[in-house]
Amino acid sequence: MVTDTLPDLVPARMLNEFAYCPRLFYLEWVQGEWSESADTLEGTLRHRRVDKESGEVPKAEEAGLEGMPEVIHARSVMISSEGIGMIARIDLLEGEGRRVSPVQYKRGSPNPQGTAWEPEQVQLCAEGLILRGNGYDVDSGVVYFAETRQRVTILFTEELVNRTLHLLRELREMAASSSIPAPLADSPKCPRCSLVGICLPDEVGMLAAQEPAQDAEVKPEVRRLFPARDDALPLYVQDQGAMVRKEGDLLKIVSGGKLSETARLMDISQVGLFGNVQISTQALRELCTRGIPLSYFSYGGWFYGTVSGLMHKNVELRRLQYAAAEDPQRSLALARRFVQAKILNCRTLLRRNHVDPPKDALRDLARFAAQARKAEAKESLLGIEGMAARIYYSHFAGMLKHREDNGYSFQFENRNRRPPKDPVNALLSFAYAILAKDLIAVLQSIGFDPYFGFYHSLKYGRPALALDMMEEFRPLIGDSVVIGVINNGEIRPSDFVTRAGFAALKDGARKTFLQAYCRRMDCLITHPVFLYRISYRRTLEVQARLLGRYLSGEIEKYPLFLTR
Repeated sequence: MVTDTLPDLVPARMLNEFAYCPRLFYLEWVQGEWSESADTLEGTLRHRRVDKESGEVPKAEEAGLEGMPEVIHARSVMISSEGIGMIARIDLLEGEGRRVSPVQYKRGSPNPQGTAWEPEQVQLCAEGLILRGNGYDVDSGVVYFAETRQRVTILFTEELVNRTLHLLRELREMAASSSIPAPLADSPKCPRCSLVGICLPDEVGMLAAQEPAQDAEVKPEVRRLFPARDDALPLYVQDQGAMVRKEGDLLKIVSGGKLSETARLMDISQVGLFGNVQISTQALRELCTRGIPLSYFSYGGWFYGTVSGLMHKNVELRRLQYAAAEDPQRSLALARRFVQAKILNCRTLLRRNHVDPPKDALRDLARFAAQARKAEAKESLLGIEGMAARIYYSHFAGMLKHREDNGYSFQFENRNRRPPKDPVNALLSFAYAILAKDLIAVLQSIGFDPYFGFYHSLKYGRPALALDMMEEFRPLIGDSVVIGVINNGEIRPSDFVTRAGFAALKDGARKTFLQAYCRRMDCLITHPVFLYRISYRRTLEVQARLLGRYLSGEIEKYPLFLTR
């Protein structure tokens, strides 16, 4: 794919990113990715003073004329040059008349040689070239390092100017090619990069170098360069008649005319509203601004849909997604992987939790997984999945503990839904609805279209891609939570209301189930391919990003998530 048009003006800051790491530049400028880190937040804090516009800057031809300031000292100066094709916001511009110098504020410290690092020199030189393009006399600039409080002067030598222009040409060529650069190999730059969880340098590097066997004894070491768990968590509101309001940086939940709960917006990853719960326009607008999705559920837990802000800028990813979905062979290859992983994970769950693991069923599931891996058409794959599901659910009751000594037990005969006829099926449907919602939010945050899939057929309102990616996680997350709450006695038959032969959770039990679901999502597990510890919630994002890397051609296969 080739980008049709490129912006005429390249931000000087992007030249800094390109010199530091071409892949970082591509993710930010071409794909529109961004993520805050402690370093970026500290840099923003240190920039507060210079980000406020102040001071006058006369045009170069007017400098020195009567009525114009002789000494220039201006902050946050936006300037561009069509001749060089760049634009910059200069932190501080100093000088007299037409002779000026750009000053760049950086949060760190000089390099061991006592000067600025190359990316900083290149950005500063680009600002100087932009100023020259506007008629100013510029032969040097200054980098101010906040950590050491040092001013380092950088001369705009012919060598530095040529290097800057060379990098600018390479930047434009790379952006026009629409081919993402390979990640840095075992680089010390990666651990403190704010986009490392998006880039996945070690993961992509390992998968691109070779496709390791899922059961390999020894696998290459992969650094976990991002937090194992997310700091932000979902907020669920189910008190009927409650109102969600915004006050400052807080969401306040008012129920029955009284404040029932508060949550900081920075601690919220998504919001889920059940039944008759209202939300103010101000709160909804703030959620959209911050990119926090809002999901609507029925009182009984039926998932209606999601409201979010503007679509992710990464149109390149969606074009790759649509092209692969329209390619029968590529979509079939992905569908095989999804179904194979689902069947194998169902088999593992039976082997782990069944009171007497049925050998015939385990053998049949292994056989169906092998058949799924080689299926020649989606129709045959659907048949294989259906047969595997019948075997799996026919033995599902064997994973549930019967507490007849306590006066109750759960009965399960087969899988039914829309609506579910018994408590176990009600729990399964609810778990799958929450998981689908989580995957929709993840896919949208990355740039995918969650409604355009590879295996599930396109249907109005059906999040086909989210359902595709759910397959390998249905047993590991959804079914595991259901088995856990029943076997631990957290949910009992008395926690359900049955109407017209259909079952639904009561309010208090729904809260208990959501708490169990969140515990499962935050549980740390060992990633089967990369061997580091990571939560299930984080795993969904990693797997979705690896799907994007597969579609872009960076890795040969989408890696299955299989538990042992």
